[in-house]
Amino acid sequence: MAGKPKLHYFNGRGRMETIRWLLAAAGVEFEEQIFHTKEDLEKLRKDGSLLYQQVPMVEIDGMKMVQSRAILNYIAAKHNLCGKDPKQRAFIDMYCEGAMDLNEMIMMLPLKPADTKEKELATILEKATTRYFPVFEKVLKDHGQDFLVGNQLSRADVQLLECILMTEELKADILSKFPLLKAFKARISNIPTIQKFLQPGNQRKPPPTEKSVAAAMKIFY
Repeated sequence: MAGKPKLHYFNGRGRMETIRWLLAAAGVEFEEQIFHTKEDLEKLRKDGSLLYQQVPMVEIDGMKMVQSRAILNYIAAKHNLCGKDPKQRAFIDMYCEGAMDLNEMIMMLPLKPADTKEKELATILEKATTRYFPVFEKVLKDHGQDFLVGNQLSRADVQLLECILMTEELKADILSKFPLLKAFKARISNIPTIQKFLQPGNQRKPPPTEKSVAAAMKIFY
């Protein structure tokens, strides 16, 4: 019997957070090997564990997987979260890429110079409400189902919920003009495995702080 997946990353969200979300949604327990120093990361690099010298890295099913999209694709395929046919998978991929584009902007915000953060935040909120969330609102309206693709939970639903919650951390009422997304958020949040992941004390990481960003910078730069 294979052991629990082991996630190698720093103690923060970054590009590992979506992987944590997807494993949790699939009901998969995982362990974390947190590195706290540049030396911890260098040890992984020197022992040949990192294919491209980069993290995230996940030990799963006898593999040491890198590249977050490859890891997410594997988890989704293994746990029936990637649709039932190529057409469904194409839509899931499109929706995931959109959510990841918005997530990437939010993820990079703490790294922006202090004098540009207000402008960057305004740009993120503007794109969320005019480019990304209107698309998902229309998808839910046109599809008429509880989920984005087909009528079962997929990776796209998980990643959209993560994206919504991250955006709400920047502006609590961001969904005020998107009633179907508000209902979607409540619905997906109440799936038992996801509900468990959202409880205090679980493995979801908190929003970055100045202190946590500074700690991460010392590891990577």
